[in-house]
Amino acid sequence: MDQLMELLKTRRTYRRFRQREIPQETVEEILEAARLASSAANRQPLSYIVIREPEKTAQVFGFTRWAGALPPELGQPKEGERPVLFIAVVENLDINRDCDTDAGLAIGNMTLAAWNRGVGSCMIGACDKAALSELFGLGENQKLHTVVAFGYPSHESHIVDMESPEEFKYYLDENRDYVVPKRKLSDVVRYL
Repeated sequence: MDQLMELLKTRRTYRRFRQREIPQETVEEILEAARLASSAANRQPLSYIVIREPEKTAQVFGFTRWAGALPPELGQPKEGERPVLFIAVVENLDINRDCDTDAGLAIGNMTLAAWNRGVGSCMIGACDKAALSELFGLGENQKLHTVVAFGYPSHESHIVDMESPEEFKYYLDENRDYVVPKRKLSDVVRYL
């Protein structure tokens, strides 16, 4: 149980990556973790598109926006820091038109399985979904939910206790590592 809690504490959002290929067996493990996620009424409306060829990942990257709490020059990964893998999460509208919970569970599984192998991730909803849907060749019954970026992190990310509700924005420290304020457990839990 201690290992799981440590994984949960350190599986943060990572936005700068080493340019090192992720082994196919790790990619398959990430996808298997998504497949195993719980699904409302077990309808399983999600499918996944893997983008790992450098020219395709560059195309996908061009349609994404990163680290909205930071100025672009600090938050946007630069050349040599970009993800080496994207996985698109696609909804099948014929199966379920409202599957945000399913997608959240699948993405949580994927990112945790990736981090178990030292692969960091960033869930990206801030993207040009129309352009990416066209690039991915999605049909009328399909909707792009999210793209998730993966790679071996080239920075660290730390959690600190949030001292006031106004201090929610993450920031970079002097080493360009991410610092992520989190509300304290006593601020988010109430027992009846």
